[in-house]
Amino acid sequence: MSEAASAYFLRLDSSRLRPTEWTTGAWSTTEQHISPMNGLITHAVERFCAERGPDGMAIGRIGVDILGVLGIEPFEVTVSVVRPGRTIELLEAVVVSAGRAAVRARVWRAASLDTAAVAGGEVEPLPGLAQSEALDLTEVWPGGYIGSVELRSVGAVKPGRAAAWARTRVDLVEGEPASDLARLIGLVDTANGICVRQRIDEWLFPNLDLTIHLLRQPVGDWLGLDTTVVFGPAGHGVTSSVLHDETGHVGYANQTLTIRPR
Repeated sequence: MSEAASAYFLRLDSSRLRPTEWTTGAWSTTEQHISPMNGLITHAVERFCAERGPDGMAIGRIGVDILGVLGIEPFEVTVSVVRPGRTIELLEAVVVSAGRAAVRARVWRAASLDTAAVAGGEVEPLPGLAQSEALDLTEVWPGGYIGSVELRSVGAVKPGRAAAWARTRVDLVEGEPASDLARLIGLVDTANGICVRQRIDEWLFPNLDLTIHLLRQPVGDWLGLDTTVVFGPAGHGVTSSVLHDETGHVGYANQTLTIRPR
């Protein structure tokens, strides 16, 4: 890994970026892991919204569809408004690589209001970092991305079931401050790799998408993933995670899996 790479991405202009070696993996070191890209998409949406000025809205859902492989080459990210509104809006971010749309994400934003008086239904907080142990996945997964993430398991890691904390010290875009939201969203896709059901040299189970629903905006450096992986009998599966930050429950994530032998 090049010591010069301090971030997952280097900006080339207002919409074009170049991935660094920290983005590589996990199924192949010749392509990007989608997790940093999810964080970058969130960052791009936040930059787009900031340029328009404050509007009192926050992200409530991020739905990412992975349309193709992202190579380790420059790409372009654009953001547009699909459904405008003063209290809700739908944005779309498109990542174009090698002349084709490789990722398409839709992001719902909604007005932020004080609903503390009726808040409820959150799951119990994930046990904290003091009750966790170091988890090394670099022997399971190749690539720079997994090497960039610090993981700590809460309890035993079993095939298809684990709870873990994750953080990264690698910047999202070199020289650009990123929000806690963007940095933590950039870790969510790690869920599909923390408690593999089958050996990756025998089975492929990449995710086709990632859908995140938020109860509130996450804060801090650490993302908690309380994850279950289910393989169905006909080549399909689902990875589901309850998302936490260090103050408690923040939302949910689901990934659609396509399962096939190598």
